[in-house]
Amino acid sequence: MANMREIVDNFFASDRKYDLGGGQKQIDKQHEKGRLFVRERIAALFDPDTFVEIDRHVEHHCNNFGMEKKAGPGDGVVTGYGKINGSLVYVYADDFTVFGGTMGEMHSRKVCKVLDLALANHRPVIGIHDSGGGRIQEGVDAKHAYGEIFYRNSIMSGVVPQISVIMGPCAGGAVYSPALTDFIIMVDKSSHMFVTGPKVCKAALNEDVSEEDLGGALTQNKFSGVAHCLAKDEEDTFRLIKSLLSYMPASNLEVAPLYEYFDDGCSGDALLDIVPANKNMGYDIRKVIGVVFDKDSFFEIQPMFAANIVVGFARLKGRSVGIIANQPQNMAGCIDINASDKAARFIRFCDCFNIPIISLVDVPGYLPGIYQERNGIIRHGAKMLYAYSEATVPKLTVVLRKAYGGAQNAMCSKELRADYLLLWPTAEIAVMGAAGAANIIFRKEIQAAADPEEVRRQRITEYEEKFSTPLAAARRGYADRIIRPENTRQELIDALESLQGKKQQLPWKKHGNIPL
Repeated sequence: MANMREIVDNFFASDRKYDLGGGQKQIDKQHEKGRLFVRERIAALFDPDTFVEIDRHVEHHCNNFGMEKKAGPGDGVVTGYGKINGSLVYVYADDFTVFGGTMGEMHSRKVCKVLDLALANHRPVIGIHDSGGGRIQEGVDAKHAYGEIFYRNSIMSGVVPQISVIMGPCAGGAVYSPALTDFIIMVDKSSHMFVTGPKVCKAALNEDVSEEDLGGALTQNKFSGVAHCLAKDEEDTFRLIKSLLSYMPASNLEVAPLYEYFDDGCSGDALLDIVPANKNMGYDIRKVIGVVFDKDSFFEIQPMFAANIVVGFARLKGRSVGIIANQPQNMAGCIDINASDKAARFIRFCDCFNIPIISLVDVPGYLPGIYQERNGIIRHGAKMLYAYSEATVPKLTVVLRKAYGGAQNAMCSKELRADYLLLWPTAEIAVMGAAGAANIIFRKEIQAAADPEEVRRQRITEYEEKFSTPLAAARRGYADRIIRPENTRQELIDALESLQGKKQQLPWKKHGNIPL
């Protein structure tokens, strides 16, 4: 009779087969596609020797279409927890070597258990998707499996951060779990997301399109805005995940960690050269961000989508902040449909997780035109108004140059409860620019004048002297301070420190009705 040592040793010797998933042949196929095996991905993601696997031995119990004859170690998904940057994080990762990573009943149960644990313990969760979709042999059970995950993704929203990583195919119902999470990272030329693939497009609509053009990483990052980050390869993906997590707390009950920062002596005087005094000239707002915030701390979200607005995380004296900034070098910084959606969602994420919001304003208005109106710029534009209004985290707004019309409100005005609104001497808060205003107010006088152009110039100058100055807003209490541009960083640091104890209670309600 075997002794205890032999029984234990024999069991774990046999148990090693689970480390190979669907077998070395299938692992080799993953490598040939330029993709890592699921356990290699987990090893690259987590701090060394910290990953703890859950439900390692779960397998399917489907008896349909010969499935009873097929073994599937782990049922196509690896789940567990470990540490990233020294902090506990839960994970579920599809194993493409087992049934193509397809979703079945037991696969879903494993994922749901990890989601429930993440929620109960208030820890972030990462989903790594590399799957052929629903397991058709399991029929309605596979559909139910997805639904249980969708529900949990929704209920967890705003409680713990959820990050989805697309590292292979993701189609049909499988795309909606990532869509319900906070951030989606895709791998260039390797991952795909679409509701229906190229074959269905051809059969239903006679459209010829490749997987890459239909739902590749570039398509979903640049055109649809479905994805938030584009990774060069899998190694870059893990770097992005670790960096992204460093800006956020573990849950809505905590604040983001404070990091060391290094003042490299970069002078704020550079801002005077970056931003032109001429309000009609463009510039790159990212250069402003690079001067104002901690060196090399800016992590941009959706950099390829709606380039007329820039959003992302940065640090200010080591503290995480969210940035929403108009981009004057693209569409003059106008707010359009896509910019509204991009900004509003990011504002709400920051508010969910206690991350202060800093808005850098240089906006001529909402983008006009028949396309924008027919596609709902009113409805979409209202999302930013709603998101800023309901946000209770510290809100700081800096107006660099122009802030016209409703777009000024949409960039967190005092009326939307900006805690501090700071103005540069070049700032102008008005219904519209001086030229447009003069043409309306003095239209009849200009038309009747002997020299219409001279009268127009005089009236534009008159309007500028009255409204195209930061004093117009400051005298009415619509702004808190007029600051020197070169002092912007220190002004924001001081303002943020004064708001560390901020507590704002909104009226009780089940939830609001954001204009979706």
